[in-house]
Amino acid sequence: MVRGPFLGVIGHDRIIGLLQREILAPAHAYLFAGPSNVGKATVANRFAGALLCEQGGHHDRRCSSCRRSASGNHPDLIVVEPEGRAGLSVDQARTTVAHAPMSPVEAKRKVFVIDEAGSMSEQAANALLKTLEEPTPTTVFVLVVESEDDLPATIASRCRMVQFGRVREEELIDALIGMGLAPDQAGEAARISGGRPGLALGLATNQDLAAYRDVWLSVPVRVSPQPGEAFRLADEVLQATEPLLRTLDAREKLDESDDLPPSMIKALRERHERDRRREKRALHVTGLEILASWYADAASAQFGGPVRNHDIPAATLAMIRPDAAVANAERALNAVTELQANQRPQLVFATLFAELTPAN
Repeated sequence: MVRGPFLGVIGHDRIIGLLQREILAPAHAYLFAGPSNVGKATVANRFAGALLCEQGGHHDRRCSSCRRSASGNHPDLIVVEPEGRAGLSVDQARTTVAHAPMSPVEAKRKVFVIDEAGSMSEQAANALLKTLEEPTPTTVFVLVVESEDDLPATIASRCRMVQFGRVREEELIDALIGMGLAPDQAGEAARISGGRPGLALGLATNQDLAAYRDVWLSVPVRVSPQPGEAFRLADEVLQATEPLLRTLDAREKLDESDDLPPSMIKALRERHERDRRREKRALHVTGLEILASWYADAASAQFGGPVRNHDIPAATLAMIRPDAAVANAERALNAVTELQANQRPQLVFATLFAELTPAN
């Protein structure tokens, strides 16, 4: 397929095909929803650039509006994101509402990309609602959230829903190899990322990937009714996450420059802190999915079915009854919901490990 402004985006072919058809006559508001690190914000920014393109959304390196959109310097592209640790404030929403009816400076329309829209307060959502109810023909909103449920129904119902999913592992591996990674390195990054291209790209050169997976795959044979063991295991999987975040930390140092004003450096650091929290949560979710895959393999292997983790000996997978393995897999996946409810990871993991049926 012709990807135009979406060239280089990994996966999401169906969504990109849809958005390419929307460029010339877009809706007034879009809601991009899906798991973290799957590429929603990247696609949102590419789509916004295409809507402002002088060439009608055709990919052309000579297009000055596309170059400025990509660098964040187009006057008709307004990116709204949380400030500091707080979510999107009512003041930010009111500022957005005040600018929405204004005429575009250069392009045919203005585009507001509202990142982490699910973090906006109820007051902020109410302030934005009237603008979405009575849109101007030259303004397009793109709201980016992890789940439609993160927004009030009154907001979500006034947007065209675009649901993002995870990228197939095979597609992700091919993309990483195309970027120059060795096949085994690409495979490990794709497997650990759980279909999240953003996470895979951040982890691709990290040497601690295999160790992280090994720690989570060791949990089933180490859970014990002994007091304190669940918390020791929880601390161990949390510690295994930290080396995988070094790439993001290094990227933060590269982004900061001595010639930037202090206010911009502060904003960069706040953005990196939010990115780090998102990436850490994605890794925690991935760890739980790796754990659930061990139990799924244990149940499947004992009935002659396929397995995902081919490096686990069949004798090890047979150490737990199939019914107990299925129940443990469900417990691990239920813990994902608890993490997404912002419960403390240590407590979520320790509680889970204490509840898992031990392998004999």
